[in-house]
Amino acid sequence: MKYKILLVGCGWRSQIYRRAVANLSNEFEFCGILMHSEQRAEEITKETGIRATGSFDTALSWQPDFAILCISRAATKEWLVRFMEHQIPVLCETPPANTVAELNEIWKENVRLNGKVQVAEQYFLQPYYHAVQTVIDSGILGEILSVNMSAIHGYHAMSIFRKFLGIGFENCTITGNRYEFPVTKTRNRAGWHESGEVITARRDRADMVFENGKVAFFDFDGEHYFSPIRSRRWNVQGVRGEIQNDVICYMNEKNKPVTEKMYREDDGINNIDGWSHMYISFKGERIYENPFPGLRINDDEIAVTDLLVGMKKYLETGEDIYSLRDGLQDAYLDLMREEAVISGKVIRTTDQSWT
Repeated sequence: MKYKILLVGCGWRSQIYRRAVANLSNEFEFCGILMHSEQRAEEITKETGIRATGSFDTALSWQPDFAILCISRAATKEWLVRFMEHQIPVLCETPPANTVAELNEIWKENVRLNGKVQVAEQYFLQPYYHAVQTVIDSGILGEILSVNMSAIHGYHAMSIFRKFLGIGFENCTITGNRYEFPVTKTRNRAGWHESGEVITARRDRADMVFENGKVAFFDFDGEHYFSPIRSRRWNVQGVRGEIQNDVICYMNEKNKPVTEKMYREDDGINNIDGWSHMYISFKGERIYENPFPGLRINDDEIAVTDLLVGMKKYLETGEDIYSLRDGLQDAYLDLMREEAVISGKVIRTTDQSWT
């Protein structure tokens, strides 16, 4: 049986799902694409070869097993509720709303309508973050007390902070600031730039102190995702050790300090095989193995493809791949972080309807 997917929206993010479905063509297929107008739907059909419509009723007649929402934050709440009303499961791209009030409204409607919503938070499924989580879960670092991350933005960072620190829905106190610095333009989604143009990059820094004393240190520059002159950094500290990028320092069973590294192995380097990620190892053991070996896809595409596999399991067993509650909490914490860095004030989070 192939699961029939209704893709809602067809922007940049949807391209990754189209490639993921193509790679899992034995398990999934698109029954169609839902757009905001018939004119745009006709254009999308010509571009993709997938039937498209501007009519919600027509899209429902295709009997999708679930929908993937790849639309703007402003439109997400309305479409989530529409699918909830028809009891159609949804994989919703992040974040699900623009304001705290909207986040609570979504949860209220989810409870009222018994919605079946999963959030497309993928970073914990990327090879590096999955490997780090495996090391944390092994216990060699002891209890994790702080995470300092300068790599990913907003709600994605909140997800990883909560995963690594073992934080559920605890409240926190947030302080922070926003800075602007000149930097030479190098690369963005459109490609490389060699003009030497200097642009202004925004950098946010925030300290998030949770009720249990654990701390997340957030540091993100708008150029981090693409620029080769703005490095990405990770530090995870526990009672008995820490991870600094790919180096792990910890106390062994004899209480002596040991330093080891995580090693990443990719195929297609210095051989004639096609490039693909293979695994990450630590102490001679594979702590992460690519679930899609041989596919020429990057780390984010590995994670998104894994999300689809998780969505299939959710449909079959009810086991969450990433729950709406967690997605709402990530978005809420990020809205509060944003308020802290913009205002310069101390912000304290409070319990919300989903907590």
